[in-house]
This record gives sequence, C-alpha cells and structure tokens, in this order.
Amino acid sequence: MRAALLIVDMQEMLVPLVWRGEELAARIAALARRARADGVPVIALRQIGAPGTDFDPVSPGTRVSALLGLEPIDVVVDKTATDSFYRTGLAGLLADRGVDTVVLTGLATDYCVDATARSAQSHGLDVVLVADGHAPSADGDPTTGLTAEQLIARHNLLLSTAIHPGGRVRVVASAEVGFTGS
Repeated sequence: MRAALLIVDMQEMLVPLVWRGEELAARIAALARRARADGVPVIALRQIGAPGTDFDPVSPGTRVSALLGLEPIDVVVDKTATDSFYRTGLAGLLADRGVDTVVLTGLATDYCVDATARSAQSHGLDVVLVADGHAPSADGDPTTGLTAEQLIARHNLLLSTAIHPGGRVRVVASAEVGFTGS
C-alpha cells in the first residue's frame, strides 16, 4: 500500500460550523504528523468559489485551518466542487506519487467527504475512511432528523458497503490508521 492523507475542506470558516470541529482538527493534525513521520504525503483540499462569495479564494475564511498545523512539504489543492477530483490535479498528483490508497478525512461527511470517497474509488484507489475523522454540520441534517452522530455512522456504513467500481472502502478509527502495510 502506498498511501496519502487527504484532508477535505478543513477551512478557517468551516471548522467552527461543524460537529466538534476543533476536536476533529486536532485528530486530523495528529494523523498528519503520523503520516509525515511515515513519509506519507499530506494533501489538503480547499473549497473555493467565485470572487465576492463566501468561498472567494482571497477570503481569509477559505484558508486551511491553522489548527491542522500544515507544514511546507504538505500540498494544498483548490477545488470548486464536492468531488475533490473534479477538474483538479488531484488524480495526477496521487499517480505521480504512486499512491494507491487515500486515507480520507475532513468536511463535510454528507457532501465533500462522501463525493471524494466515491470518486477516489472510480479512480481505482482504495479508501481508508477515518471513522472519527470527518464531520457534518453541527446540527446534523434537520431536514431528515438525523443528528451529526447519526450522519457520521450512516456514511461510515454506506460507504463501507456500497458497491462501486474501482477500489474498496474500509472504515478505520483514527487510532487504528496505519500508513504502511495494509
């Protein structure tokens, strides 16, 4: 296995809006330190949008959260869609590094994390979804009545059992993530 840690949309303006955002950022920062120690690339995805919108690329809120402790060797890839692979250089970046497995973390469980997991599989990559490494909005999904905890559990189950072409998805707790081996 040749892995990369993907951190999706852990941005200054979003971390305060999600379920246990600061706790999540600390957990992901610890994973990033472990990944670097094992020589595994750390790639942060950053949602951007049109000038004048909340996701204006020059807005301070779109910066990757300082709580992650990114280092100069880490890579930041801008994206404009829920799917982190859509019209970005992510697939090429991973291929250039010989990556066959992405360790997936970030925001939001029911949007960009879900889309990125499925797209990674379509690109032939295996996915290690960090069970406690992603979060939805702090209020969950009020339209369906699901709490944040329920959304996380639902997506961990759905993504681990979905039949999708390409790679497979395994759900692993952050404490159990191994960046080398299986």
